[in-house]
Amino acid sequence: MINFRPPKTRTRPSASSNSAVTEKALSFISKGWKEVRSSANADLQLIKNRANSFKNLADRELVNFLNSASISPFVVPTITASATTKLSEIRRVYSSPEFKWPAQGKLKLDLSAIKNAIVAEVELEEEVLKGSNSSSRVDIFEGIKNSEFVVKVKSSLKSICKEAEDPKGVPPLDVPELLAYLVRQSSPFLDQIGIRRDISEKIVESLCSKGQSKLLLHSLHRGGSPLIDGEIMNDELDLRIASVIQSTGHCYEGGFWGDSTKQNLAGDKRHVAIVTTASLPWMTGTAVNPLFRAAYLAKSEKQNVTLLVPWLCKSDQQLVYPNQLTFSSPEDQELYIRNWLEERIGFKANFKISFYPGKFAKERRSILPAGDTSQFIPSRDADIAILEEPEHLNWYHHGKRWNDKFNHVVGIIHTNYLEYIKREKNGALQAFFVKHINNWVTRAYCDKVLRLSAATQDLPKSLVCNVHGVSPKFLKIGGKAAADRQSGQKVFSKGAYFLGKIVWAKGYRELIDLLSKHKTDLDGFNLDVFGNGEDAHEVQSTAKRLNLNVNFMKGRDHADDSLHGYKVFINPSISDVLCTATAEALAMGKFVVCADHPSNEFFQAFPNCLTYKTPEDFVAKVEEAMSSEPQPLTPEEQHKLSWEAATQRFMEYSDLDKVLTSETRLDRRRRKGMGKSFSMPNLEEMVDGGLAFTHNCFTGNEFLRLCTGAIPRTRDYDKQHCNDLHLLPPQVENPIYGW
Repeated sequence: MINFRPPKTRTRPSASSNSAVTEKALSFISKGWKEVRSSANADLQLIKNRANSFKNLADRELVNFLNSASISPFVVPTITASATTKLSEIRRVYSSPEFKWPAQGKLKLDLSAIKNAIVAEVELEEEVLKGSNSSSRVDIFEGIKNSEFVVKVKSSLKSICKEAEDPKGVPPLDVPELLAYLVRQSSPFLDQIGIRRDISEKIVESLCSKGQSKLLLHSLHRGGSPLIDGEIMNDELDLRIASVIQSTGHCYEGGFWGDSTKQNLAGDKRHVAIVTTASLPWMTGTAVNPLFRAAYLAKSEKQNVTLLVPWLCKSDQQLVYPNQLTFSSPEDQELYIRNWLEERIGFKANFKISFYPGKFAKERRSILPAGDTSQFIPSRDADIAILEEPEHLNWYHHGKRWNDKFNHVVGIIHTNYLEYIKREKNGALQAFFVKHINNWVTRAYCDKVLRLSAATQDLPKSLVCNVHGVSPKFLKIGGKAAADRQSGQKVFSKGAYFLGKIVWAKGYRELIDLLSKHKTDLDGFNLDVFGNGEDAHEVQSTAKRLNLNVNFMKGRDHADDSLHGYKVFINPSISDVLCTATAEALAMGKFVVCADHPSNEFFQAFPNCLTYKTPEDFVAKVEEAMSSEPQPLTPEEQHKLSWEAATQRFMEYSDLDKVLTSETRLDRRRRKGMGKSFSMPNLEEMVDGGLAFTHNCFTGNEFLRLCTGAIPRTRDYDKQHCNDLHLLPPQVENPIYGW
């Protein structure tokens, strides 16, 4: 059985009970306070006793020090007389209102007592030694100067003054400075989400102005100008951060932000990276011309140069390189490239050759990058990028944005892709899409675009300029031909020829049409054709079926001795952008018969270039060339064809001469946004960032890549590339959580 207790009845306490409780509480508090006070008094007395003990000990040490100052060969009676001086007396003197401390860290000691003591002692010694010879007095003064006491005083004063003049304390970064540095480092991300970079710089300057007093103090300490305006505020922030990091002894080797921001490179030399889509021994324009560009940019030794070319696995090498030539390693191919180059330019080019993974697309007859090409240029060298065929390099580019990683990106358009595509099935529709994709990628990834001729697609940020030249070897051949002819020798013993890769788009369709329509008009005219290519069998069978006077021979180097005796170079192609073979033929002093086309505008200024507009005009130009002799090139014309002149044009039209002479990335960005209003958003940069972001998303999807014609599984390089180039597997190099 459970018993329930009734609840207790609560009664209201009386006034007397309240008073008793209050009295007890006050008594307890009073008792506690007395204990705390007595304990505190005991602690204070203990501290005071220890201070007095320390003072007495210091007094004794001071007395011992002053007494030890009386060292032979002289005595300082003035100091020893006051040897009983206490620290309390010294403290009372220096704490008096009349005493003033020296200004800002300059420590001055009143050594008049020591000086008076030394002077008095010297006078006393002079009186004692009166009548002594001068040599004795010299010995006395030498003894005074070299005495242990004086040496100790001097060393102590030097150490004190050094500490006062060279303070090592650096004030830490405050919150506005940290925020300003964070905004600056985040500028690529802010640019992607639509916040233009000059607005970010304005935020940085605003934050820096809040910490202007600290920056001003730092500037004054370094002996700089006390004026800090908006133009140098960011530079002062850089110096502040550098000084703080240096004071901690920390050495930064790169990290989270290192690969996603442009680098401000150290040292006197800038770095130029040339990225191209082909490599020797494939004798194509994008293999030869970037190679010469790298050599002549490196020749000035004003900047370091790296040439980045594609590496093909052996199976692809057999499809691309002539005469079944293959390489077992990148080092073997690099040796072949350098030997070929030095034979043609006549000097040793000091530049670096690197390789990136590439795949050969049989349908497109071109090499496409596999993986992120930009990662094969280290961040420390990511300064200036020259993209040879930027649209080709970036069709399926899935990686870092070039003009985020590099300070300045120049694209050079080599190929008229729209002209080639229009010749294919459903060419008009394909050309429509390719045209807009080319606009997309060049605008998103390039700061400047150079078109070799007006035959190329008109792209954003582009202008027309021929930045290609010819090898010195061809100019030497032309000079020798002119000298031989001047001496009365017969230079050209052969007629007309054509040299080029045998594919229909390289002008063979136009050539066969012209020769077949005017077979009777060109009776007795023979043409030798040198080349190899995928359409060789079809082109040869067509010419044979039409009974044309065309002799097909294997492809060879244009500088081969067997080609020197030809007088006329025939090139009816209208798909070329700027035919390298045409420039080489002119350099060798030959006639060139070519179409009146934007791709040949640069050559029309040369008297040996004969252009035609109609098929009938073609016949007339061929007959004129076959019946006359070409004019020797003038020195001005020779220079215009040279790579020296081409490099000068490239430096000027790409703004590279200005970029290379600029001091910092900050100055370049400031000039880029100069004259623009801060109140208006930079729509162009917002669009460019949005295009780059969207393109990166599309190229990351394998299904979309395959729909647009990409080679399967080329978003990353494969295992064979890892073995050939000694690379980490893609899943290790670019983990799924990385960017």
